[in-house]
Amino acid sequence: MRQCILTVAQARAIIEEGHKLLLAGDENVLRKLPKGNWIGGTIPYFITHDQGGMMSRTALFATDISDVVETMEIVRYDHNNLSKVFTDGADHSFSFIIIPARSIAHLAFALNAPRYQDFGKRPLVGWISGVHLDELGEITPKVYNGTTGAAFSEGALVLHADLIPGKAAKLGIINLFEQGDGDSLTFPVDGFSARVVFVNGEKDNLAAYITQNRLDTKLPLVANYNGIMANTSFQNVDDVSEEVTFYAPVFKDVVYKHARPVSNYETAFKEHLGTKQQITEDKVVFSCNCILNYLYSGLEGKTTDPFSGPVTFGEIAAQLLNQTLIFLEILDDGQ
Repeated sequence: MRQCILTVAQARAIIEEGHKLLLAGDENVLRKLPKGNWIGGTIPYFITHDQGGMMSRTALFATDISDVVETMEIVRYDHNNLSKVFTDGADHSFSFIIIPARSIAHLAFALNAPRYQDFGKRPLVGWISGVHLDELGEITPKVYNGTTGAAFSEGALVLHADLIPGKAAKLGIINLFEQGDGDSLTFPVDGFSARVVFVNGEKDNLAAYITQNRLDTKLPLVANYNGIMANTSFQNVDDVSEEVTFYAPVFKDVVYKHARPVSNYETAFKEHLGTKQQITEDKVVFSCNCILNYLYSGLEGKTTDPFSGPVTFGEIAAQLLNQTLIFLEILDDGQ
C-alpha cells in the first residue's frame, strides 16, 4: 500500500531498501530513523484507511512515492530565500514542502506566497508540522531531512521531484466550508491578527463584533482567492486586548464572510466526494487534513476515504490553507 502506518522497525527496513518516502510522526520516532530518501515532519495525529483518525506517539505515517518519482532533491530554505521555491520547482514535476508551525518561515510563506515569483507554475503541496496538543508551547515543531539526518525547527524543507515519464501531478483541495449569508468583512492590513475590521464598509472592532454577534469561532472566515474558497481559522479572541488572532493571515481588502455551519463533517465529506467520483485511491499520492477539522468535526475513529495522511497545523496547496483537506494526484500525462 502506498500510504500506511509503520513501526520504526518497518520504516527502517524500507528506508534501507532505498524507498522514497514522505513521513510524519512524533519527534521521538522520526529521530530514530536512518538516513535515506525521505523527508519528514513532526505530528502524532493521522487519518488512516483502516482505523480512521488516530493519535500515536510510536507510529509513523508513510507515503511511498517510489513507484512514481524518478529523481528527487531535498532543499532547505530560510525565510529570506523561500521566495525562490516556485522558481526552483519550475524545473521539476512537483514540489513537496514541510514548514514548522510558528517558525519565521511559516509566517513569511503564509503572508507572501501568492506574491512569490512563478507562483503556481508547478504544483507545490505540503503541510505545516506540529506537536501533540498537550505540548503546545513546550515542544517545537520540526522538519527532518532524511538524506542528511538533520532536523530543523526553522526554515522550510522542500522535496523537488521528477516523475517517471508519462505522468503528471495535479493539486486538489476539498473545503467543506462556504461563505454564509452574513456581513461582508474586510481588513485594512495583512496579518495573523486584527483589531480593526470593516463590516459592510463600516469600521468596527473585530473582537467586539464577534462577541456581540455570537459568532461561532470554530467556523472560519471564508474568502474567494482567485476562484478558490479559502478559510482563515480563528485562534483566539481576546476581549481585554481587543485583538483577534488567526491560524492563517487575512489579506487587505479581500472580502471575507463567516462560514456557513457544517452539521456533520463525515456526511458532508462523503456527499462532496459524490461529485468527484474520478478521484480514486490509486491516483492519490498524498493528502493531509487540518487539526481543526480533526478536533471540531470529531474525526477520531472516522475515515475520509479515499484520503489518508497526517493531520496538520496547516495545509499547503500553492499557499497556506486552514480547515481544508488537500491532496496530490499523479495522473497519466494528458488527463
